[in-house]
Amino acid sequence: MKTKYRYEVILYWSNEDKSFIAEVPELEGCMADGATYSEALNNIEVVIEEWIETAKLLKRPIPEAKGKLMYA
Repeated sequence: MKTKYRYEVILYWSNEDKSFIAEVPELEGCMADGATYSEALNNIEVVIEEWIETAKLLKRPIPEAKGKLMYA
């Protein structure tokens, strides 16, 4: 599945969960996990789609994808 959205995804290994975690900082609470790097990326694409569908149903704002975020 290829997503049409271009949000930044942060992917890291979690020792606590024993899995890869994928987070989308621009979409509050949008996270997925997977046993492998690829599985976590595939799962986050599904979750991004679901997050946006739910926001539309609830008439909530959908942040525009800004790409790479910079933190100070």
